[in-house]
Amino acid sequence: MIVLGIETSCDETAAAVIRSDDNGRSEILADVVLSQIEAHRPFGGIVPEVAARAHLEFADRVVKQAMAQAGLSFDQLDAVAATGGPGLIGGVIVGVMTAKAIAAAYTIPFVAVNHLEGHALTARLTNRVEFPYLLLLVSGGHSQLLSVRGVGDYTRLGTTIDDAVGEAFDKTAKMLGLGYPGGPPIEAAARSGDATRFELPRPLRGKPGCHFSFSGLKAAVKRAIDALPPGELQAQDVNDMAASFQAAVTDVIGERTKRAIHIFREQCPDAKTLVVAGGVAANTALRSRLEEITSAEGMALAAPPLRLCTDNGAMIAWAGIERLRLGQSDGLDFAPRPRWPLDPDAPKAAGAGVKA
Repeated sequence: MIVLGIETSCDETAAAVIRSDDNGRSEILADVVLSQIEAHRPFGGIVPEVAARAHLEFADRVVKQAMAQAGLSFDQLDAVAATGGPGLIGGVIVGVMTAKAIAAAYTIPFVAVNHLEGHALTARLTNRVEFPYLLLLVSGGHSQLLSVRGVGDYTRLGTTIDDAVGEAFDKTAKMLGLGYPGGPPIEAAARSGDATRFELPRPLRGKPGCHFSFSGLKAAVKRAIDALPPGELQAQDVNDMAASFQAAVTDVIGERTKRAIHIFREQCPDAKTLVVAGGVAANTALRSRLEEITSAEGMALAAPPLRLCTDNGAMIAWAGIERLRLGQSDGLDFAPRPRWPLDPDAPKAAGAGVKA
């Protein structure tokens, strides 16, 4: 089975081709990602209209590059998959329409993939993780803990009640003058910082359940910066704040995840794997904390390679393959979705916005 995957839900235009056989052997034949970071950097964040125009301009080119990299023609594809949501709707529409056009032109199945399910299933491609497993999904738009029992079978254990952790990284980096996106420069600055200098809160730590909250942490960072002597932030101030913020984030996520492990084990006693996915999963301090927790809890930690933690076409192609193996595909009348929860039956968390 050879599947083309297209991802256009946010600020990366991506396409990939995966070949997989019935014995579980899979290979990424092509993986092309065109980042829009430079286009959004002047604004300090993602501008939906800018993102949509960039996807419209570059989607065809990225798809052709992926097919050339794979050394294949379109008539050799068995199916085409595209992110159908959730995400910035302008970009999602571009990817879906591109995939539908290919499916119609070559009479092959079209699969609309939930972007979050792409992240959720990536570890099955890279680490061959078996169901069920616990998923920590942390990115610029999502912070969730989910029980993953199978393709399309998810139970949400926790979510953010306000902002996602990736957004907190971006806003903190902006306050520190570190630019956009915020994750990599904060991690770099934190290596030279004192994580004990600024006393920052650990929102919801010790509270029942597994929900997250990062809005108050961002506000605390601003207050701490405003309390510094007037004038330009000194380099050590930036490093110390980055380290203090990163320590607070890892403490909160670690404690919430440990709680989720205990709840998950009640539901799935034989499960032994925690999967971490999403852009924030690339943070090495967070990975180290999760390794400590899983080791103490007798679980394995599965984390995709760093390049597959951020948005990419390979995760969409793979999720498409997983669904096709179950005989699932979508009609060309599929409507792109700005919101598409993995667990549609989960109650809305108190205070949660559209990101939950």
